[in-house]
Amino acid sequence: MQFDVIWANIGLYGSGILTTLQLLVLSLLFGLLLSVPLAVLRVASKWAGGVVWLYTYVIRGTPMLVQLYLIYYGVAQFELVRDSWAWEYLQSASFCACLAFIINTSAYTTEMLVGAIKATHHGEVEAAKAMGMSRALMFRRILLPSALRRALPAYSNEVIMMLHGTSLASIVTLMDITGAARKIYSQYYLPFEAFIAAGVIYLCFTFLIVKLFKKAEGRWLAHMQPRKA
Repeated sequence: MQFDVIWANIGLYGSGILTTLQLLVLSLLFGLLLSVPLAVLRVASKWAGGVVWLYTYVIRGTPMLVQLYLIYYGVAQFELVRDSWAWEYLQSASFCACLAFIINTSAYTTEMLVGAIKATHHGEVEAAKAMGMSRALMFRRILLPSALRRALPAYSNEVIMMLHGTSLASIVTLMDITGAARKIYSQYYLPFEAFIAAGVIYLCFTFLIVKLFKKAEGRWLAHMQPRKA
């Protein structure tokens, strides 16, 4: 075992960690911002809800790797795209990776929120109607806040899956954690040490995410915990 090589290249892993965190944060942020209105449309409108259902069905039914390939390599074959303003962004590996991750996580998060909204106790809805709330106000003050809290446990799994999914970024030339491991492997022919180090880093971030979500659940879902005798 030659882990001294890993220590000698720790800066490469540090750079990969920054890239991974940037991709993860941007993807989750914009994916969540996109999923909230999609979830509302899915529940509130029959026709728009059908379009949202088709979107989430297609995205969840295809691998993220295929989606990334289609965005990064596929659209480049169309001259209309290359001649448009969008080409300035679509020729960037970082933008394409972020876009693929945003699309993917928004589909899964939308379905989580839809399930949480539909699971809202009918008493909360009836109380909002009794107070004269409009449908929009009821979504803003009752349904969405309640759904977002209840979706926390499931969303923590989505965050972890997205963390692991960012490893695909190395396929489109980005130097993330996995990309750093692949570079060390190609230079020193030490696949075990290189990828064990990457695995440990992912494991540490997974542990941190779990702990953060446990704290969040303890704060915002305390009212749903069974009372101690």
